[in-house]
Amino acid sequence: MTIRIAVAGAGLIGKDHLARIDADDDFTLASIVDPAPAARDLADRYGVPLYPDLDALFAAGLPDALIIATPNQLHEVQATQAIEAGLPILLEKPATDTIEAGERLQARADELGARILVGHHRTHGAIMRVAREVVTSGRLGDLVAISGTALYYKPDDYFPAAPWRTQPGGGPVRINIIHEVHNFRLLCGDIPRVEAVTSNRTRGFAVEDTAAIIFTFASGVLGTFVISDAAGSPRSWEQTAGEMPAFDPHPDQDCYHLAGTFGSLSVPTMQLFSYAQPDDRSWWKPFSAVERLEVPLVNPLVEQLKHFGAVVRREAEPLVTLRDGLQNVKVVEAILESAERGRPVEIS
Repeated sequence: MTIRIAVAGAGLIGKDHLARIDADDDFTLASIVDPAPAARDLADRYGVPLYPDLDALFAAGLPDALIIATPNQLHEVQATQAIEAGLPILLEKPATDTIEAGERLQARADELGARILVGHHRTHGAIMRVAREVVTSGRLGDLVAISGTALYYKPDDYFPAAPWRTQPGGGPVRINIIHEVHNFRLLCGDIPRVEAVTSNRTRGFAVEDTAAIIFTFASGVLGTFVISDAAGSPRSWEQTAGEMPAFDPHPDQDCYHLAGTFGSLSVPTMQLFSYAQPDDRSWWKPFSAVERLEVPLVNPLVEQLKHFGAVVRREAEPLVTLRDGLQNVKVVEAILESAERGRPVEIS
């Protein structure tokens, strides 16, 4: 079965979806939905109809599935339209722009039994799959702590190109950290409490350029994360994982470190230190094993599209549910609230 997919939103991530659909024989690009004049060139290039909105698309006939890659504030309305029309959807992250919007969408999705895959694409990559296997296998023992960094320098012209990025809502917490929150939850479980501080000292904008966060996981694991878009460093997922060729690669660097009672794992170099027996565990003694795990290099966006196809065909349940996506939004909102109020914030 070739799946006919429409794509709503022809911006940066939308264009990536268009290219991947076009390159995969299991899918056919049915149409593009975008009111911007520039979308006409894309529709002509791919030889598909262009519609200004979902109403026009649905009036012309339903595709088999829909990818929503529009601005965040449109996600709730458009996703609701799509699931009420009976369409399975791939909803780009963040799932919604507010917690309230996410809860409304979740209630409607539950009512309709909707099939929604949220686009946290790293879930589908081999790095996260292997890291999760190590954690669940018990090779690290009981997890104790996780630390992470997303340190990089966004070029100066990144901000004049979209001036909203210099205002509240445009900093790395709102734009970038939801990726890391999802990965941390995949590795360590739910996060019921956060504490955060932010700074705009380096760039001087009205929004943060740097944040430091403490995560408390329901399991008792503690985590730390430092993020900055003004730091000349290669220690970010994009630069270390090698999954996105547009970024300067540094495969010898790590951005996460997981430590348990029997060993530790650095990600994405996948260097594993482990003890074999309880009595071996001592900083005076060598580790029983020091190894680098093999991880195949796959493109998580390609794998995500394949998984979405399985969801559309009812062969699989979404690996990232709307409930997952909404919980990630709640954690990000709690980080911002904690930084503003100067105290820890509990998350329901």
